[in-house]
Amino acid sequence: MTKQILNPDTWVDSYSDYLFNYAVTRVNDSEIAKDLVQETFFAGLKSAKNFKGEAAERTWLISILKRKVIDHYRKINSKKAKSVIRITKNNNSDTDSNFLEEQVADPTSLLENSKMENEELGIAIQECIAKLPKKHAMAFTLKTINGLSTEEVCKELEINPSNLWVIIHRARTALMECLNNNWFKI
Repeated sequence: MTKQILNPDTWVDSYSDYLFNYAVTRVNDSEIAKDLVQETFFAGLKSAKNFKGEAAERTWLISILKRKVIDHYRKINSKKAKSVIRITKNNNSDTDSNFLEEQVADPTSLLENSKMENEELGIAIQECIAKLPKKHAMAFTLKTINGLSTEEVCKELEINPSNLWVIIHRARTALMECLNNNWFKI
């Protein structure tokens, strides 16, 4: 395989529609999707020196966008949790930083938006949820996946809202660590 080179001058024309469609299906908001694509291009320029040429340019940009989507949801969930508990950022923790956009996509992953990869992610998430303590898994599933209200989840688990947000925060942190260790590195 020949080494790929970056050509940032063509990114907007070549990849913006593809990246936008990818982002909008994950965040369900066209304005946020546009912002994420723009952030992806900026991060790509910033981390261009880390591009090893082993992956296609589009694959590399998608990997950056994936991390931007994850960061977007982390930010949203972090703001919700901060209203109830105080979260301390650990600068040595990979899960709390934006370093991920500097990593290069897996060169063997040329089908970054494939049905198989999405199914594998779903399986990885379910496996990671299964590794959580029972109460954490239930709280996360009821609140985040099933979309129950805070009141409904608290009633079901017989906990107060502060406890729920601590449990949700811990579950998300553990899930992100599990996914980073078991799926994103594949």
